[in-house]
Amino acid sequence: MKTHVKYQRYRPEERSAALALAEQVGPAAASKELGIPEGTICNWRYTAKRAATDLPVAPEPVKAAQASEQPKRARTVAKSYTPSLRAQVLEYAAEHGVTAAAEKFGTTRFSIYEWQRKVALHAQGKTTESPVVGSDENAAVIRDQKILQEWKSCAGLGPSQVRNQLRRQGFKVSIHTVRCVMEANGYVTPTVRRDTEHDQRYEAVRPNQLWHLDFLHRHIHKQKIYVLILLDDFSRFIVGGALWDGERVAAVQETFLAAVNRHGKPEKALSDGGSAFHAWRGVGQFTRLLTELEVDQIIAEKPQTNGKLEVLNANIQKELFNQEQFFDLGEAQRRFQAWINFYNLRRTHHALGGLLVPADRYFGRAEEVLACIEAGNPPVGIGEPAPVGERQLDLFRISSQRGQVELHLLGHRILLPFA
Repeated sequence: MKTHVKYQRYRPEERSAALALAEQVGPAAASKELGIPEGTICNWRYTAKRAATDLPVAPEPVKAAQASEQPKRARTVAKSYTPSLRAQVLEYAAEHGVTAAAEKFGTTRFSIYEWQRKVALHAQGKTTESPVVGSDENAAVIRDQKILQEWKSCAGLGPSQVRNQLRRQGFKVSIHTVRCVMEANGYVTPTVRRDTEHDQRYEAVRPNQLWHLDFLHRHIHKQKIYVLILLDDFSRFIVGGALWDGERVAAVQETFLAAVNRHGKPEKALSDGGSAFHAWRGVGQFTRLLTELEVDQIIAEKPQTNGKLEVLNANIQKELFNQEQFFDLGEAQRRFQAWINFYNLRRTHHALGGLLVPADRYFGRAEEVLACIEAGNPPVGIGEPAPVGERQLDLFRISSQRGQVELHLLGHRILLPFA
């Protein structure tokens, strides 16, 4: 059973007497003598001290009913300090102490201690960076410009995504700061509906082990189009994609074969039960193609099973189709291919740790890229390790499986097993 705590109220004269006594014998002794909690007396002393120096005082807590009537306070962005200001703070702290410097310049004692530590390391030659060395340009303005520039380059990105993009470039900033800057320039937090019905997670262990296929329906000038996307499960790399005028088997086969010719064939293909992927009576044409390629087909019974591609479809709408106006279908196709290149080679992915792009993981360059970022160097030129024409291909192979010899040409079995 919960008990309600009744708070003691003190008159102004009691507060003044407690402050006077605390100045003489200290807060602890005044608390024992007057029966007032020591924390309350310390809070009164802090408030009086801030009022005497004309500094802003933290607002006192209000009741829930009063708080609901007050306007919502705007979020504040972290304060930045120039190298010359840091040097001035450290010089004052060396003469009058860290606490006095923190109160005079409005910073925290922890920041001053951190600056002193970095200056000492720089003096010993253990680091090349110093908080008191550098240009006095307004770091907040430069920071805001970088945030807005990255956001405007792809307006569909959210605060965490913009933060990750900047981190990959070697610029560190908090999500709170990014959100404040974006909200001050017109960003509106979207309403997200989360479904917790499906909580089973899975991920492939290597590239081309599992591909996802799905159609996205959109309208371009009242004409309905069908966006077909092929996604690698392990790396979230888009191996193929195209715009079509309908959910046709021929469209799926052409897009799938183009992806196979460029990136190799997958071991498994996952899709929903649409007529373009699967036939409920007999064997569909796409199923026959997968059988010839020796690719296992998986039909998802629930949309959540193909959730990685469903999330990608939502991101395409948010970052591309909802942001741009297309003149015709040809322009939509070109902009769609450009967005795929941006997604694969430049757009960081939360499922990959926030610093990697899908191409890093698909082409096996994750460790190299992470080491480059940790060293403070932005990983420029990330893409395919070698052009398609320069890759080493397994053109002809003879293998034995369970005592039977098999002949493969370009990954296709051209002869039936024989003894």
